[in-house]
This record gives sequence, C-alpha cells and structure tokens, in this order.
Amino acid sequence: MPTAKFVFVVDDNPSMLRGIGRLLREYGFASRLFETGSALLRDGSFESAVCLVLDINLSDGSGIELRHRLADLGIDVPVIYITGNDNPATRMAAMASGCVAYLTKPFTANSLIQPIERLLAGVA
Repeated sequence: MPTAKFVFVVDDNPSMLRGIGRLLREYGFASRLFETGSALLRDGSFESAVCLVLDINLSDGSGIELRHRLADLGIDVPVIYITGNDNPATRMAAMASGCVAYLTKPFTANSLIQPIERLLAGVA
C-alpha cells in the first residue's frame, strides 16, 4: 500500500536499519532511517511520519526514553518498538509508554507491516 507518509526507523545496527528500509520499500512504504535518537530529534520533520519504529536499546539511550522525550515535546506519533533483548520489565515499560506493536528480533515482515497498514487505514 504506497503512501506519501514516511515510516521513521531508529536502530543503531546499520545492517538492521538497511534491512528494515528495504523491507518497507518492498511493501511500498517510504522510510527515513536514523542510527541514533539524537539524529531523529535533530531532523524534526515529524509531520511527515505515519509512525516510528524504535529499537529499544540504542547507542545513545533507550528507545522508550526517546518516546518519552518526543511526548514531552508534544510529538505524538505512533510507535512500534523492536528489540533483541526482550524481558518482562522492558516489555511492560514499552507497553506503558504507548505503542502500537512490540516486536522481538528477529521478527517476520508481516508483524512489522500489519501495524503500519492498520495505522494508515485508521484502525490502530
């Protein structure tokens, strides 16, 4: 489902970041890729984002903390969390921060694409 809106992805693993970008492109989504939360914050063009895909463990902090920082700035963009280090405390913190999906690496293409399609359809 092609869209003019972007999926913003933040992951400090360059190969994971490129892979997610390719996956999104394969399904017709435009993406903006960032290796750090700071780079995302510096970009500031959130009005073009349909959602954020945030890795929970970033080199410059936590994706959950980044979500809270964005909320403090009045930026309310739906979030999909991804992590390679799942545990109950992290999962609870992610869910409490407000997310449309929580995915553990490796995840299926469908598990990432479906929440984005629901957001675009207005049913998430």
